[in-house]
Amino acid sequence: MKATVIHTLAQKELGDALRNRWFLLYTVAFTGLALALSYMSLAGAGIAGLAGFGRTAASLINLVLLIIPLMALTVGAQSLAHEQEQGTLAYLLAQPVTRLEVFLGKYTGLALSLLASLALGFGVAGVVLAISNGGGSPAAYVGLMGQTFLLSLTMLSVGFLISALTKRAGVAVGIGLFLWLAFVFLGDLGLMGTAMTMRLSVEQLLWLSLANPLQVFKMASILEINATLDLLGPAGIFARQEYGERLRPAFLTLMLVWIAVPAMAAYLRFHLRSDL
Repeated sequence: MKATVIHTLAQKELGDALRNRWFLLYTVAFTGLALALSYMSLAGAGIAGLAGFGRTAASLINLVLLIIPLMALTVGAQSLAHEQEQGTLAYLLAQPVTRLEVFLGKYTGLALSLLASLALGFGVAGVVLAISNGGGSPAAYVGLMGQTFLLSLTMLSVGFLISALTKRAGVAVGIGLFLWLAFVFLGDLGLMGTAMTMRLSVEQLLWLSLANPLQVFKMASILEINATLDLLGPAGIFARQEYGERLRPAFLTLMLVWIAVPAMAAYLRFHLRSDL
């Protein structure tokens, strides 16, 4: 495996993503909404007396849950399927490169593009808060950005798996949108409905929450900002009482598992495909 090949492919993928109109639209939307939320948090700080950085971080959680998974799933789902549909992937694999180099190059390039988008959105809002003397420690704000990047990698891995399992970009994007809806709308409302219908215990409700990476991100972010999971209801309180300080490393481990498992499954499928 040659690092130069991966670097070259990552540069190409990064450039293609930054020229993608949909990706740019997501980036502009996220940046604009993050900036608006930062202004709103500053306006409310004088009334509620809450810290600017902490209030903005709390406001950004729901925005992240809506936009970032959609962005990452879309670009991930198009990664392999689009090039296969265009015929460029077969041409690329005919060159003196391995499938692992191609996969790592594409994944790294798209991961860097997501990082650049997040850095822009969080950076603009953070600069506004700093210039306007937003109160509070920026540690929670920076921590939220790091967790958001992990969430984007999770959805990117799922998108790559979708792309590796399909041959047409349109089908891959459609599946990605369906999964985005499932992850988002089977969150709080879905969990509440399931718990009431199936009469789940608090512990079962917690484990069901952990099966959704968006819920893992949400719980980890609320824990980091408020040091309590009371906002998540009985399951959050149970988790705090049952696991205590082990929750933070547990959430981080779950996010890493959600990143690694779909990515490895996507590469295995990509490596074993005989039609390329």
